Amino acid sequence: MNQTIDPSILEARALAARMTPLAVQARLVWHAAVDVAERQSWGQGPRGERWSVPILGGWFWGAEGFEALHGEVCAGGADRQTLRHDGIKELDALYEMRTHDGAMITVHNQVLIDESVQPERYARSCIRVTAPDGPHAWLNRRLFLGTLQSLRPDRQAVLVRAYML
Repeated sequence: MNQTIDPSILEARALAARMTPLAVQARLVWHAAVDVAERQSWGQGPRGERWSVPILGGWFWGAEGFEALHGEVCAGGADRQTLRHDGIKELDALYEMRTHDGAMITVHNQVLIDESVQPERYARSCIRVTAPDGPHAWLNRRLFLGTLQSLRPDRQAVLVRAYML
């Protein structure tokens, strides 16, 4: 079987080989203990079983170097969840955090959970942050990844950690 390689692919590969790959580094920015209610079933959908988990509040605090970033997680948000047919759970959380100085930061956290990975499940997310103009506006100019861990049975909450790329 004779396969020819497209010359444009070879050119792209040659150009890429001349460039040093950019390092991707993550830095922990904040921790958030997010209190949640019991999940409410929304029934079966085309992609799988669906739930909503109301967000009741909580607290967030900055990691080392970001101590000025702290405050409360506001009640009123929610986490929409889908358990896909392949066993993967998708979470789509939208909520606000009020900083100690009164700024309202909107957090949109999209999580992928794979319970089949042991000893600890895979729970990673993409976090989009919207902050007002002012001292927290820098959050709008960075990408964040997150982790998610349950705080049960000690607290009906999850621990979200946000890392800046």
